[in-house]
Amino acid sequence: MLPKFLLADNSQVLPDTIFIIHTEQPRFIVGCDLEGFNVDQEIHWIDEEPESEELKAELLEQAEEFMELELDYEEELDKLDADSEE
Repeated sequence: MLPKFLLADNSQVLPDTIFIIHTEQPRFIVGCDLEGFNVDQEIHWIDEEPESEELKAELLEQAEEFMELELDYEEELDKLDADSEE
């Protein structure tokens, strides 16, 4: 079973962009700037785009929260690695 959200990048072509993939219905991919979820944001619907603006807002909020938590966790791991190398 896939996680609800996945992170992806294409650092050779779009080095400042990160992609958040929602794997459950309705599936979509959000491309955004690494510096901020709402910067240069593009949403690509894999399934039919929901008509409900409320549902779309909720899904994007969940995607943003996931991205922020993952990037924070990645920073913590980098700090731990740096500390262990000293």
